[in-house]
Amino acid sequence: MRGRHTAFWYPDEGKVRVATAIDSIDGIQRVLQEHRYVADRELATTIFLAMKLNKPILLEGEAGVGKTEIAKVLADLLGTRLIRLQCYEGIDASNALYEWNYARQMLELRLVEATGGATRDEVLADLFGPDFLIRRPLLQAIDHGDATAPVLLIDEIDRADDEFEAFLLELLSDFQVTVPEIGTITTDKPPMVVITSNRTREIHDALKRRCLYQWIDYPTFAKEFQIVTTKVPEAHTRLAEQVCGFVQELRGVELYKLPGVAETLDWARALVQLGSEELDEATIDASLGCILKYQEDIEKIRGPQAHTLLAAARTNSANRVVAAAGGNGD
Repeated sequence: MRGRHTAFWYPDEGKVRVATAIDSIDGIQRVLQEHRYVADRELATTIFLAMKLNKPILLEGEAGVGKTEIAKVLADLLGTRLIRLQCYEGIDASNALYEWNYARQMLELRLVEATGGATRDEVLADLFGPDFLIRRPLLQAIDHGDATAPVLLIDEIDRADDEFEAFLLELLSDFQVTVPEIGTITTDKPPMVVITSNRTREIHDALKRRCLYQWIDYPTFAKEFQIVTTKVPEAHTRLAEQVCGFVQELRGVELYKLPGVAETLDWARALVQLGSEELDEATIDASLGCILKYQEDIEKIRGPQAHTLLAAARTNSANRVVAAAGGNGD
């Protein structure tokens, strides 16, 4: 179904619209833009191929550049569920795949003991049946029963350990899971898989080979300006220009953590709430916590350095806006 016919659900209209297949890279870019995600051609090509080849996508890049958002937007435009597995240190199969509902099994066992009449084999078959299986995200993505396959987001795989990566290999290759007490669970509608990594450690080659790879970098001014005007349309144009220009200048400073697009959007929304139509020194100093998350970085930028960056952003703003209007951001 993916890559051929896509059902779009518009809740406000109360019906499903069947749109033309996402059968071209230009079409991918267009529908992503309609869902307020600004994608360059390289990313659109990767998504297009993932849909055609039924391959997972591995997205790497700094935190806050829009990797997770891609999975959310894809689920929205495909009119299907987003199933999210948030990785963390120590995650294992019971957290990610399935586990048995032991509390419910014990209650059922006591009920059988109290009423009697069931054989040992009957009790075991009942206790270790599908009704007592707790489906975690990976099993939900395979044993879904949906008309349209879900989008499976495996977020921040770099936070997990090597053993969990190895566990994922068979799942991503065959989209099947074996539960010893039940058997092998397969699907004829594999999910679209998006895996993200902030690259805090290197992902093994075996996992990368199973995926289409895309690095998402910090955006150019033109692209970031387009993102801000798309996501925060209520922001004054002059404010959007200066916010993007300031963040672009800020990323040239040596900081503990550079701001991503998520921080740029947060800052733009915050400034709108403050009633700002353009940046000024006092507002920047008061709102640096929207874009910088370490006190050392805030202290380094606040005051003279922020004023210098603002002056540079104002000076370069006109040329950058001309470049953005000319479509040079991709």
